[in-house]
Amino acid sequence: MNTIGPGQSSPLGATVLDGGVNFSLFSRTANCVELLLFDREDDSKPSRVVVLEPVRNRTYYYWHTFVSDVRPGQIYGYRVQGPTDPARGLRFDSAKVLLDPYGRGVVTPQDYTRVAASTAGDNCATAMKSVVVDSAEYDWEGDVPLHRPSARTVIYETHIRGFTRNCNSGVTAQTRGTYAGLVEKIPYLKDLGITAVELLPIQAFDTQACPAGLVNYWGYQPVSYFSPHPAYSSRRDPLGPVTEFRDMVKALHRAGIEVILDVVFNHTAEGDHDGPTLCYRGIDNPTYYILENGGSRYADYSGCGNTLNANHPVVRRMILDSLLYWVTEMHVDGFRFDLASILSRDSSGRVLPNPPVLWDIESAPALAGTKIIAEAWDAAGLYQVGRFIGDAWKEWNGRFRDDTRDFFRGKPGMSSRMADRMLGSHEIYGHKGREAEQSINFITCHDGFTLNDLVSYDQKHNEANGEQNRDGADNNKSWNCGVEGPTNDTTIETLRNRQIKNFLTITMLSLGVPMIVMGDEVRRTQVGNNNAYCHDNATTWFDWSLVDKHADVHRFVKLLLARRLLRGVNHEEQRVSLTDMIGQASNSWHGVKLNQPDWSENSHSIALTAEHRNSSYHLIFNSYWEPLEFELPAASNGMPWQRWIDTSRSSPEDISEWPDLPPVSGNTYRVEPRSVVVLSAH
Repeated sequence: MNTIGPGQSSPLGATVLDGGVNFSLFSRTANCVELLLFDREDDSKPSRVVVLEPVRNRTYYYWHTFVSDVRPGQIYGYRVQGPTDPARGLRFDSAKVLLDPYGRGVVTPQDYTRVAASTAGDNCATAMKSVVVDSAEYDWEGDVPLHRPSARTVIYETHIRGFTRNCNSGVTAQTRGTYAGLVEKIPYLKDLGITAVELLPIQAFDTQACPAGLVNYWGYQPVSYFSPHPAYSSRRDPLGPVTEFRDMVKALHRAGIEVILDVVFNHTAEGDHDGPTLCYRGIDNPTYYILENGGSRYADYSGCGNTLNANHPVVRRMILDSLLYWVTEMHVDGFRFDLASILSRDSSGRVLPNPPVLWDIESAPALAGTKIIAEAWDAAGLYQVGRFIGDAWKEWNGRFRDDTRDFFRGKPGMSSRMADRMLGSHEIYGHKGREAEQSINFITCHDGFTLNDLVSYDQKHNEANGEQNRDGADNNKSWNCGVEGPTNDTTIETLRNRQIKNFLTITMLSLGVPMIVMGDEVRRTQVGNNNAYCHDNATTWFDWSLVDKHADVHRFVKLLLARRLLRGVNHEEQRVSLTDMIGQASNSWHGVKLNQPDWSENSHSIALTAEHRNSSYHLIFNSYWEPLEFELPAASNGMPWQRWIDTSRSSPEDISEWPDLPPVSGNTYRVEPRSVVVLSAH
């Protein structure tokens, strides 16, 4: 028989102690809290109800109790009673089972329904529930976060399920689409040259937060900031997802690959005033959300129905505690903050000059050395690229993406912008005196076209999303190379392949931290869908047959990364990578004539010579639709030029294996239309 004690207010959540578990929950306005213990996730009623009384079980606004003989794996939830007055933002519903905001695990009944959490009545049998986890019950075998220098980092944005869910992934059937499935593909990532995986949200989310008949696939609808998403585990026991996630992190670290989590601290899955009561809404609605109209409506700076009140002291603590948990107990190496600009807003939505939550993250000693990356904008038009608060924060450089797309599709006036993006976007970041690696350089990400679709479609094709193609971005800065969608025209296909290699080259060789999205290295397509958040099918899964079909692009990426990371380089004269050199070198700009760069509106080409010690590189970018003859400088070290990259050539001549590069004769080089050339003298 369990014995019940008053418990302690700290720490929040369910904490395993000698002889039982301490439970603690914050609620400022509640009248009474009930702790519900369940035997199974789909039980229609709890096996035990522990009533937390205000006098015995509350300290300040913290409700707490100690229950003996409770063990890790115990399923639990809360019911919270309090005043219901939507006009003032009070939305208690004592009939709803609520998740613990600090719960370390989540279970989801097979018959979970978002509708039951949105309408009147008891939802015990169909509610998501929390799981007691003992964080100490795991053998890390000496594993620690890797702290790889940013200058030696290449990020691969990927989706746990989509990476291995396809039946042609070569992953065992039981582990397809899981943390364990990704482990089976580590050799692929290592061979490609990836040093960090950036995982789309793995914190537990609501897959039903989407239009009827579809599924929330991306995961940007969080329900728990401390729990790994249970559906990504091949294990069905309540503690399985926690263990399997840790196994994955440990395996990736052994391969030298860091783990970066995409985290969503800007909104939750509870939606707007008509949304479900899953957790925060039913515990302390005015604390957790930014409210408007006296509390009756949710402010929506996220585009998802609500906005987390990130700078409230209680929410700030939850965010910081979550980050510390994932670093100290789950050993992750960093975070990418979705719509991070929202974290700079106060409880009324105004932008703060020094947002407390951002400085909490910036100044936390335990997060020093952790990679923290901001998506420095929000859905309400706040754009902070180059102006995001703090010194440690890196940023998704949206201007690198946009300017590079415009340059290679031939938009006028882009040469000078492209030059700045190549050298670390000094125009954007130079005023802060930051290192180039503050810029995360990318052309594509999960949100938008894949790289293949960027060069295959002029328009988005989101009809399958059920919104008459109204959703998703309209200004994609894409160019279909002459035909919309797939084609058998070999001339167009050759041009698309070339453009893809152009984009990959500029991404990998520009100063900053490069990021590519899952499958771009083999031309993965979403058939023109630029907002595929609601498709858990072949539209979004990695098609592993493409590794062979587009072997030339795959090889191109491997050799690019090998040189960037200096893999297999043993001779001292070869140990300076191109990015290292450009950052330290004496650089000179040219046009088709030496030392005469053309920065005019009608220019579509630039050339750069970088010289450092005994090595020289010459880079030529021609986005013009005709070939151009470029004069070549004499290398300062007196060595002849050799060709490393020429994207106009067919594989294997598009990129040569280092250091066996073919010589270049003469004082000029003919650069074909819409192509990139990189020469070396060493």
